[in-house]
Amino acid sequence: MKILVINSGSSSIKYQLIQMPEKKVICTGMAERIGLKDSKITFKSESNELEEILDIPDHQVGLKKIASFLLDEDTGVIKNSNEINAVGHRVVHGGSTFSKTVEIDDKVKEKIKELFELAPLHNPPNYEGIEVAEMIFPDAKQIAVFDTAFHQSIPEVAYRYAIPNHFLEENQIRVYGFHGTSHKFVSEKANEYLNRTKSKLITIHLGNGCSITAVKDGKSIDHSLGFGPMNGLIMGTRSGDIDQSVIFYLVKSMGYSIDDVNRTLQKESGMFGLTGYSDLREIESEAAKGNKECQIALDMNAYRIKKFIGAYVTAMNGLDAIVFTAGIGENSDVIRRLVCADMDYFGIELDEEKNSIRSKEIREINKENSLVKILIVPTNEELEIAKQTFRLLS
Repeated sequence: MKILVINSGSSSIKYQLIQMPEKKVICTGMAERIGLKDSKITFKSESNELEEILDIPDHQVGLKKIASFLLDEDTGVIKNSNEINAVGHRVVHGGSTFSKTVEIDDKVKEKIKELFELAPLHNPPNYEGIEVAEMIFPDAKQIAVFDTAFHQSIPEVAYRYAIPNHFLEENQIRVYGFHGTSHKFVSEKANEYLNRTKSKLITIHLGNGCSITAVKDGKSIDHSLGFGPMNGLIMGTRSGDIDQSVIFYLVKSMGYSIDDVNRTLQKESGMFGLTGYSDLREIESEAAKGNKECQIALDMNAYRIKKFIGAYVTAMNGLDAIVFTAGIGENSDVIRRLVCADMDYFGIELDEEKNSIRSKEIREINKENSLVKILIVPTNEELEIAKQTFRLLS
């Protein structure tokens, strides 16, 4: 079965064509910096490796370009669109409706649309990916894999907010959690590496969107993102945790509309708001040149992560390993060093030399005598989506 996996993020689209159940990757690639200057799209197969800089104003343009790469007469990997048996879509918010992978029909699409407001940077491009895939691959089964599903195991004491009960009972306002596909994949890989079934892990997903999860014995028991994917850690353009009073002040005293506040906190805050840059590579480069705003932003980013690590060690009453993953987590030795600094009280001791080495394999970057393992586990949300898609259709 050939499964095309489409993973639409807030500013990127990762894709893979995977032959299942062999888990053979036929091609892979990414459209990145969507809506920004110098957008880029890549395509890699056994025989070709292509890269193109072009204007990608939105996800629809990016998806159509990906399809053209797949179907290209000279360099593509399929001759007809009907060679694709299924398209597996990452969908960020499933609300209380979706706790598992489902085949997409009109009712599913309508529910995904209803959740736009809760995940405005993600569910709209996720939905757009479904719509475009239905047009380009009309014979393929369309499958939705929800980021929120892995976090269904979070206990009531952690998923409830201290607001009147009717908001939960009637409106399902609660912690849902996100990046679940990634946290599930890397926590399973970490347990395989550690040769353990029972463990206390903290998985740290750092990309343009960021989140951190307490994973006990393979299950999510607490998570930094909540009702929508905006709180918790500092992100590329999202603020993360903020005192609610700031929102009231912006509206009542500074004349902001609710839409203004939403745009500010979703698209103009985070590392971008602090530095003017949303790409961490640029921020690290500027900090190295002495840019104080960029350096304090990096310090703030790491400090927020450290606070959550402390909280989750408490929630699990222990810790076996912390796991860094996703674009920043896997590639930024600077962030990893800042996060792990002065954490020896918890038994977290970073080996600077190991931390500086680049590799695409699972690896330890802790000192030999560190009580807690520090792991880098490359995430593969696309493979996890393909596995769940295949399982549903088999």
